[in-house]
Amino acid sequence: MTIMNPLPTDQEDEEMLVPRSDLVFEGPQPMEEIGNDVEKQPPEDPQTSRFTWKIDNFSRLNIKKLYSDTFVVGGYKWRILIFPKGNNVDYLSMYLDVADSANLPYGWSRYAQFSLSVVNQIHNKYSIRKETQHQFNARESDWGFTSFMPLGELYDPNRGYIVDDACVIEAEVAVRKIVDYWSYDSKKETGFVGLKNQGATCYMNSLLQTLYHIPYFRKAVYHMPTTENDMPSASIPLALQSLFYKLQYSDNSVATKELTKSFGWDTYDSFLQHDVQELNRVLCEKLEEKMKGTVVEGTIQQLFEGHHMNYIECINVDYKSTRKESFYDLQLDVKGCADVYASFDKYVEVERLEGDNKYHAEQYGLQDAKKGVLFIDFPPVLQLQLKRFEYDFSRDTMVKINDRYEFPLQLDLDRENRKYLSPEADGSVRNLYTLHSVLVHSGGVHGGHYYAFIRPTLSDQWYKFDDERVTKEDVKRALEEQYGGEEELPQTNPGFNNAPFKFTKYSNAYMLVYIRESDKDKIMCSVDEKDIADHVRARLQREQEDKEQKKKEKAEAHLYTIIKVARDEDLKQQIGKDIHFDLVDHDKVRSFRIQKQTPFSIFKEEVAREFGVAVQFQRFWLWAKRQNHTYRPNRPLTHLEEAQTVGQLREVSNKVQNAELKLFLEVELGLDLRHIPPPDKTKDDILLFFKIYDPEKEELRYAGRLFVKGTSNPTEILNKLNEMAGYAPDQEIELYEEIKYEPSVMCELIDKKFAFRSSQLEDGDIVCYQKFLSPENRQKFRYPDVPSFLEYVYNRQAVHFRSLEKSKEDDFCLELSKTNTYDEVVERVAQQLVLDDPSKIRLTPHNCYSQQPKPQPIKYRGVDTLADMLVHYNQTSDILYYEVLDIPLPELQGLKTLKVAFHHATKDEVVTYTIRLPKQSTVGDVINDLKKKVELSNPDAELRLLEVFYHKIYKIFHTSEKIENINDQYWTLRAEEIPEEEKNLGPVDRLIHVYHFTKETAQNQMQIQNFGEPFLMVIYEGETLAQVKVRIQKKLQVPDEDFAKWKFAFLSLGRPEYLEDSDILSNRFQRRDVYGAWEQYLGLEHPDNAPKRIHAAYQNRHTYEKPVKIYN
Repeated sequence: MTIMNPLPTDQEDEEMLVPRSDLVFEGPQPMEEIGNDVEKQPPEDPQTSRFTWKIDNFSRLNIKKLYSDTFVVGGYKWRILIFPKGNNVDYLSMYLDVADSANLPYGWSRYAQFSLSVVNQIHNKYSIRKETQHQFNARESDWGFTSFMPLGELYDPNRGYIVDDACVIEAEVAVRKIVDYWSYDSKKETGFVGLKNQGATCYMNSLLQTLYHIPYFRKAVYHMPTTENDMPSASIPLALQSLFYKLQYSDNSVATKELTKSFGWDTYDSFLQHDVQELNRVLCEKLEEKMKGTVVEGTIQQLFEGHHMNYIECINVDYKSTRKESFYDLQLDVKGCADVYASFDKYVEVERLEGDNKYHAEQYGLQDAKKGVLFIDFPPVLQLQLKRFEYDFSRDTMVKINDRYEFPLQLDLDRENRKYLSPEADGSVRNLYTLHSVLVHSGGVHGGHYYAFIRPTLSDQWYKFDDERVTKEDVKRALEEQYGGEEELPQTNPGFNNAPFKFTKYSNAYMLVYIRESDKDKIMCSVDEKDIADHVRARLQREQEDKEQKKKEKAEAHLYTIIKVARDEDLKQQIGKDIHFDLVDHDKVRSFRIQKQTPFSIFKEEVAREFGVAVQFQRFWLWAKRQNHTYRPNRPLTHLEEAQTVGQLREVSNKVQNAELKLFLEVELGLDLRHIPPPDKTKDDILLFFKIYDPEKEELRYAGRLFVKGTSNPTEILNKLNEMAGYAPDQEIELYEEIKYEPSVMCELIDKKFAFRSSQLEDGDIVCYQKFLSPENRQKFRYPDVPSFLEYVYNRQAVHFRSLEKSKEDDFCLELSKTNTYDEVVERVAQQLVLDDPSKIRLTPHNCYSQQPKPQPIKYRGVDTLADMLVHYNQTSDILYYEVLDIPLPELQGLKTLKVAFHHATKDEVVTYTIRLPKQSTVGDVINDLKKKVELSNPDAELRLLEVFYHKIYKIFHTSEKIENINDQYWTLRAEEIPEEEKNLGPVDRLIHVYHFTKETAQNQMQIQNFGEPFLMVIYEGETLAQVKVRIQKKLQVPDEDFAKWKFAFLSLGRPEYLEDSDILSNRFQRRDVYGAWEQYLGLEHPDNAPKRIHAAYQNRHTYEKPVKIYN
């Protein structure tokens, strides 16, 4: 069933989840780019619509992905794409898809703001809705949320997302027309160039552009001492000098790979989006460190360092404590603040320390006091970090604050009689600032896109620096449109609904840079070539010349042929070192770039000059790729072929357009080791190549080549072979033909009695030989013969093992064989770790794309060989992760592991236990196991197991329920003693849910936020609230003074009805069934005074997988 509706007003704001591309295999999506935001669109009204999709028999869907019917918005065809069981994650995955992308013309593009929702069919307010925006094109024809909502929550029948096995999904889409920017030239249009995005480095690009456009900073970077022997990829100063120079003088966008390499980052780091504020601090600290002891020492402090004073001043006694601190940037609150001035007001707000919170003054004891912060001085360049990201305790997650927040073009921090400054601040300094740059974050908490608006000369002209593209912008774009808040888009058909369509603006200012007016001339100084070291300019000039040369070569490539010439010297150098199979790696031999019209005879003269081999002593052989995938010299060039041009010869040798010409140069030596003309070759002559194997050294090397007669047999050349190997003339040897090595090694013994032709030997074949070994001597060597050695070489694999707990650090390396079985691999690991029982080793494979362990470990004997462990799609890894288990892996796999939080009946303590039981066990078995581990209030106490989620009890498990399907990943399993009062419930007694809550106002709506530990309690027939309160206070042990402030309410479907002491509670709670009764409860309203345990990283940054680090 599909329904098209005009859009209503905006619903509750939901945080956007940008999908992770390493988990998305259907419809590729970049890791960080939300898409070109609304800034790139012309200011026309979008067309908007809503599409509703009801999916019946949802739980019985047995397909990986499902498309909705097509619907049309803005003249474009769209459809919804879902993965009912998740796109390789334990979440519902959902995307908006361009329905006709396969049939659209080359270079098509369309822009949309949209939301996707899973409708809660019981309580609409619990519907899950997520918004985003994207510019769709052929490469990114779908966009959305890989982790839309947990599958456990979606499929839970109590949640209301699937009713009568039907799921209802909605899409709201607003479409704007877009402008074609493919031919845009930033340098020509603006005079500036952009920075290339390496995958997820837009956050870095916006910061680098901001720092570059602070001329004093750029000049200081240019004056950091570097030498011509430094390499940019290993020197942060040189890499930054190079980058800034290119930004200043290049005509095209500039790459940042040298800089990120100098940071010590690998490719994976470039595909991890980080926080721009964190990178700013880390980079400035690193530059400050690099500038020490140089002519520019102290530049970072001079530009960015300010100071403030923390003080505590007693009210009734003469006592004051102060502490001076420095800062490079200021973190300003956005939530609850209308603008920058409001944030500064809040920053210096005075806190009263009184009552239970009095200050302990050294000689005066506890005193009423004032606590606050005042600024001693502000820096010339003031960096303001806006706290757009905060931790939401009620939702236990980071959220982005998209509220409207204004910032002025001129910022006066001396306002209102210098109220932000301490009395000791220098009164002669005028703290009037002008806005230099606005860094913008577009997107949600889990990712997005960064760009910057900058005034490079502080004129009225603003520029937007968005990765490679730079555009001119007006002040309205740079300021007002980055305030955040909501954007109203008028309805295309207001007859249906007069309410405007509102979108939360996910693009908003995230960092502001102000420059003090009195320091403007110093900061905005001129920077020219004389500031740049000669060697830096010379290096970059050479780079530019090389670039131009390569560009020229590419443009003229069709006029030239690359000829690669392999010689005996190459074979001798490579065989046994770089290669073991075939004869040569053609990428490591001398190559010639020759015009196609050049006669081959002229090419031979160049070869003569290069190798010192006269033309008459040269004979060239063509290489050929055989059907068994080996590559061997096939035949010598004919006189007729040598009379042709290089281009004609290339076409003869290889039909592939623009392919290289590969040749083998045969040069013969006389007895005096001087060059002699090559011998005439008859049809009976065969050119064979020989390799020697030494089983003691496990070494293979090139011996040379010989012409043999096809009708002769190997016995006729044994003396010559012994001479080539340095063996005694009568040494008995074994000969093997190296036939192929793909997909497996084939190397067969040659019968010395048969003629070469009878053994099917031909030009270019390889013969490997070794000393004959008796059966007893063969036992002395790991690989006694050529076939076993080549098999070993083909399958050998160095594997880097890492502890799963330290997944970035190699622990040890083992040389293994790809054919090793599962048991052989874990046995070698156990030996390395000096572990008696290899079955306690658990291995986890490596994800080549994310450079992290895969989520699922390898099951016991779950793969056949090491090769199976290392393969990841079409790539092969050389990394495995290991764990040492406390029990054997086969035993562990037969068990279900649950984490259970046990709440003691009489002590205020919670202890989490790990329970391992066979998968077929029941909840009763869990309880029995738990009883052996916990301290009970009395030996006869009974336990129960509860499911707790977001401070509500959703389920009491029956003791007969199987544990195999219990998932403790999304919710908490809680065990507790069953109170005596609950064991003998009367016919009219009720067991009710009791939850703590506070009220919060968000978007002009009152919201209930639960917190703390929920619990169950019995209410008796006729019992009043006053009587129940006595029992609650005793249970929770709340002091009288605090308890008197608590309010009590009956809550149903999130709406509180406040109760009087005389109200009889049993009249409110009519249902006895506690299963699913979590929406009807007795609410205890009071402040949440629990300590806010929050990681420091949560203070004001995204929850990225790892912090920014600059290693060098």
